[in-house]
Amino acid sequence: MPMITVDWLEGRSPQQKRELADALTNAFVDIAKVQKEQVWIVFRDVKRSDWAMAGVPLG
Repeated sequence: MPMITVDWLEGRSPQQKRELADALTNAFVDIAKVQKEQVWIVFRDVKRSDWAMAGVPLG
């Protein structure tokens, strides 16, 4: 069972999450030949203040 974790900055809409979940699921079905019901996806929305790039906090 594939488990996909998406870590990204907060602020995406429920519609964006639905669209991405659908696209990721379909990619696994097409490429990995798994059944749709086997694909699990977790979205983890991270505050800008909790994310850093190149040692610099974003928030």
